[in-house]
Amino acid sequence: MASLAKLLGPALSGIILQKFGAGICFLVNAASFGGVMLSIAFMKIPKSTKPVLVKKNVFKNLSEGFIYLKKESSIGLVIIMLSLTGLLVLPYDTLIPVFAKMIFRGNAATFGYITSFIGVGAVAGTVLIASLKKNASMRKVLLYSTVILSIGLICFSYTTNFPLAMFFAVITGFGGVAQFTTCNIIVQSESSPEMRGRSISILLTAIFGMLPLGSLIVGSISQRIGAQKTLLCEGIVGIIIAVVFARILKEKNKKNIAQQMNMHAAEEEEMTAEL
Repeated sequence: MASLAKLLGPALSGIILQKFGAGICFLVNAASFGGVMLSIAFMKIPKSTKPVLVKKNVFKNLSEGFIYLKKESSIGLVIIMLSLTGLLVLPYDTLIPVFAKMIFRGNAATFGYITSFIGVGAVAGTVLIASLKKNASMRKVLLYSTVILSIGLICFSYTTNFPLAMFFAVITGFGGVAQFTTCNIIVQSESSPEMRGRSISILLTAIFGMLPLGSLIVGSISQRIGAQKTLLCEGIVGIIIAVVFARILKEKNKKNIAQQMNMHAAEEEEMTAEL
């Protein structure tokens, strides 16, 4: 649903903005929340007993979450990777208006079309992740999607042909959504039940907290070197992040395998000693 909204929303907003102005866009946006409120009002929630609330210190809970992720470094590393991507790669959308106006000599509708093609890729990425088999290696999917996102940005950065640029916009949207969705799956499926809520909250903070800061950094850099070079650099940084974390995760897997082999060897020695 979110990916589909990302597909349709920008195209409609670009057309409305071009024909009726920004004020109408904000008015329609405000009115759309009426549908949300009606949906909540019509929900039939079954009666249930109030749960017993145990008062805990918020900061203590948060620190426990960080300690858990440090202990379970395979999950923590995934969140760190997404944090870096959210800071240095995903704020590419800050530059899309510049491309729409300066590179493609378009208007608000052009911006809407670019964002919608990114939405097409997002829908495709969501469908692909949903169709993966249960035994699929999600960490490999995470790394591949990061590389796909980066390649899309690199190719889009210096493409002046609009239809070809839209193809690369689809690739970018595909990689971006596949990366976030995969990371979300890893954290939710591998976290222990009592820590899952805190792990997800740290994950969401990592991505949505880094994006505004990253937008500030990307905007400042593009002011100095230009939008095209900045987008190219974002793509290159994305590939570097994927390569670095691929090596880290590979080393982590080797250590885990070695630990498991040592444990099995110790168990065999104990059994031999008992015999």
